[in-house]
Amino acid sequence: MSTLPPELQTELAQQVAAADHPREQVINIMYVLQKHYGYMSDEAVEEAAALLDMTPLEVEELATFYDFIYREAVGKFVIHVCDGVVCWMFHEGSVFDYLCEKLGVCAGGVSADGMFTVLPSACLGFCDHAPAMLINGVFYGHLNPEKIDAILEKLRREYCDLVICR
Repeated sequence: MSTLPPELQTELAQQVAAADHPREQVINIMYVLQKHYGYMSDEAVEEAAALLDMTPLEVEELATFYDFIYREAVGKFVIHVCDGVVCWMFHEGSVFDYLCEKLGVCAGGVSADGMFTVLPSACLGFCDHAPAMLINGVFYGHLNPEKIDAILEKLRREYCDLVICR
């Protein structure tokens, strides 16, 4: 039995029905469910599997493969920190370590205020702005502690719903 709002159930069913190959919609469906639940919960995995005529295990395999599908609760702002070679070459100290210390979290944890989660990413493709991070789909580059502090403060002060991956 689904706990999704009827209008969301209808929207997802129409999206699946319109696809030539419904399983191709799995990532899109997971993003919508993740946005609804705040992360790809076990319930969301079950919902996706039922909608797409897949097993929960098949959905789980895909959900755990993609960096932007979150299987555990995350903060309002998910910070993906580039852990690629170029970013390592262009920074003094670790941006990832600085963020974890500043926010009081370990990788994947949620800050005490529920605002932030910090995750490493193999590469963000923003090498010409190294070191870089991505926060809810918005790139930030040429980072240093002062710039990071200003970004975090702005997000706290001008709380907004940034874009895509949430």
